[in-house]
Amino acid sequence: MMGHSHALTGWCAGLAVAPMVGLHTLPEVIPFATAAAGYALLPDLDHPGATASRFLGPLTGLLSRLLRICSRGLYALTKGPRDEDCDGTHRHMTHTVAFAVLLGWVATSISELGGAWAVGGIIAFGLLLAADVLGDWLLVVAATAAGFTAFLGGLDDALTTSTGWVGVAVAVGCVVHCLGDAITKSGCPFLWPVPIAGETWYELRPPRWLRFRTGGGVEKLLLVPVFTVAGVLLLPGVWAQLVALFARFVPPAS
Repeated sequence: MMGHSHALTGWCAGLAVAPMVGLHTLPEVIPFATAAAGYALLPDLDHPGATASRFLGPLTGLLSRLLRICSRGLYALTKGPRDEDCDGTHRHMTHTVAFAVLLGWVATSISELGGAWAVGGIIAFGLLLAADVLGDWLLVVAATAAGFTAFLGGLDDALTTSTGWVGVAVAVGCVVHCLGDAITKSGCPFLWPVPIAGETWYELRPPRWLRFRTGGGVEKLLLVPVFTVAGVLLLPGVWAQLVALFARFVPPAS
């Protein structure tokens, strides 16, 4: 999937998962969803041309190079007898559930050690990364949510409380990225290191007729519009308001 689609699905996943970690109001849900949207781009750091790799210039470029080196080494050490003969960089180490869980744990550990400032930094990085592909409207929405929380006098407390969920948002974004790539023609080995059919890096994918080409018509004309609409409907209160509006103008069947 393209970067825009990854961020969009990460946003939707964040909105869907937020209530599961006790977040229900817009000012609570928006930071979680924006973090998930941004970190849904992070697994593509293993590709030098990806949005995440170019985001902070030489800094993320260096991180991309290091991740590709680590991925190549890990693939060489763990590949099964039937794994393909490749360099093991793109769509390998960073495209696994293990990587998502590890990165979520690292984010949680950093937030617990650094407190509110560390949490703010993690969320801000995800927000800026997501806004880079989804547009500046996301910055306006996030700033409004933060301003509302600050107006109520609880921004610092909200950031401190966020140590309990910031790692979840990071992991959710990475997992959604893997699931998105898994439904493309190339698939995604996100269950590594579980051996499947003699392959440690088995690319899971749906039946052939359900797969689509990255950046193709299915992604642009079907998936992007569907997740754009879902990204609005999943906002707290929107669906309830639509149902109430429908009930107001459509009389019940007699």
